This record gives sequence, structure tokens and C-alpha cells, in this order.
Amino acid sequence: MTTTYAVLSEGLEKRFGDVHAVRGLDLAVAEGTVCGLLGPNGAGKTTAVRLLTTLLHPDAGSARVAGHDLVREPAEVRRKIGVTGQHASVDGDLTGRQNLRLFARLHRIRDTAARAGELLDRFGLTEAADRMASTYSGGMRRRLDLAASLIRRPDVLFLDEPTTGLDPESRGRIWEEVRALKKEGTTVLLTTQYLEEADRLADDIAVMDRGRIAHTGSPAQLKALIGSYAEVLVAHPDALVKAAGVVDRLTGSEPSLDLDRNTVGAVTTDATLTLPRLVRELDAAGVPLLDASLKPPTLDDVFLRLTGGFPDSDRTDSKELAA
Repeated sequence: MTTTYAVLSEGLEKRFGDVHAVRGLDLAVAEGTVCGLLGPNGAGKTTAVRLLTTLLHPDAGSARVAGHDLVREPAEVRRKIGVTGQHASVDGDLTGRQNLRLFARLHRIRDTAARAGELLDRFGLTEAADRMASTYSGGMRRRLDLAASLIRRPDVLFLDEPTTGLDPESRGRIWEEVRALKKEGTTVLLTTQYLEEADRLADDIAVMDRGRIAHTGSPAQLKALIGSYAEVLVAHPDALVKAAGVVDRLTGSEPSLDLDRNTVGAVTTDATLTLPRLVRELDAAGVPLLDASLKPPTLDDVFLRLTGGFPDSDRTDSKELAA
């Protein structure tokens, strides 16, 4: 079965003076999927999104978004996409309904009232529809902002850190909407600084580092790259060396010893290693064991291993764009 890509870029480049913000961006996002774009502060995520949404012109490379060439057909790309940036785009001096009707008119929607009402209902904003948006909570403003980006029913939706600063309940409502959009066939490219968010929502993840895509794969595939972590707690420090020998043999990795905690730990990529087997082998070797664990990696572990840092808002990008 041939995969059709909603976003396909090859070698995209963007410089701001001496700063090489995006250097050879190769990204493929299949239609009808959610792709999480992760990267540490300054990796180029926001610049990449601005390139793919025609807000910036690439210095080199090519891309097709929603079936249209990014450089030769920017107007067609804009007709097919929706964008929710890091900061709300709604007007606080207008009501929720007025904001959506304004966006509908800008997109030349015929029945602006009907479309605005439909989206207000979908995002649970009907009761607050005729209040000024400035009176909305942060979660309500983000939902209104997301509703505005869906006015045209886009084929591809770009969400640049859509839940930053939201409480868990508001974040959960945005997550529900992203899942619903995927079911409807919308392709979503999501940048986020919440690794749990990417883990729960994304079919595939692209890890961006220093302006390039460094690693791609599903959350499970990326976790498999670094393996599980086996750790054993022994009853006496004299048993640490013997325990290390067993752990070394089972994991195939050089174990680390913590003399203060009396623990031995090592990473393993062996999917056949189970906790019962680990305990049996230690017991057979005569290791006085107090506790043992075999922990699957989190996306945090993956991110730290692959990039050496946690994702954050792209302050570097912001400075570049303001320059």
C-alpha cells in the first residue's frame, strides 16, 4: 500500500543572518495521522512550522503541503491548512461568536453565523459565545483559537504548542479534540514541550535537533532505541560485584553500581528479558536480593538520550524572527 503524505519536505533551509535555524529539514507526515515535532530549545521547531505554513520563505529545499508546492503554490497551501500558534490569535475585544464570524468572513464562508455556531457548540463554548473573549479563561481562549483555525475545515492542521500553560482539564479537552480531528481524517502536525502529550497523541514523532530531523518513528519505536532499564537492590554491598556480573550477562550492557544505595543498573534492548527471569538468574547466582525492577523507558528518557535536553519553547527562534 502506497503512503500518501500530507507534508513532505526535503532539504528545507532557513537562515537569519549568521544563524542557521533550519538546515536540511527532511520530514514526511502521512495523511490522517498526528505527527509530534519535538526538540530542545532553539532546535528550530517554530521556524520549521513557519516555513511549512508559508509564513517564511525557505532559502533552499522543497516541500509539498496538502498536495501543493510550498514555494510555487503558497496561496493553495494556505487554503488547505489551519494554524494555531503559541499565542492566541483571537481578539479579546470581540465576543467568541464575533471572533469566529470574523474568521469565517475572512475565509469567505457563506453562512458565517451557522459555521460559528457549529464550532462554538463543538468546543463547548456556546454558553460563553456572547461574552468578550478577554473574559475567557486560558483554556477557553485556546479552544476558541483552535476553533478559529478550523473555520475552513483544513486538510492539515499545524498546532504549535497548543496546550502550553493550560491546566490538566483544559489540556485534556484539547487532546480530545485532536483525537477527534484525526478520526475525521485531518492530518495534525503538533509541536509540544509536553512529552506526555506527544506520547498520547502522536502516531509518529520527529525529533528535531540543531535545525535537522535527528530521529523519527512511533513512540514505541523510539523507546525501543534506548531499551528498558534493569535495576537490582542487593542486601549487602559485598554482593554488588556478583550482581553486576549477572546484570551484565543478561543485558549485554556495562552496568553502573551505586555504592550508596547498593544498586546495580543497566540498559537493555533485549525484548525477551523479563523481570521474573532477572530475579531467577540473580537467585541462582546466590545474590541476596531486596528488590528488582525492569522499567520501560519514557519519552522523557528517549528525549534526554537523543538530544541531551528537554523540549522548551523556541526562544531562539523568537529572537531570530524578531531580528
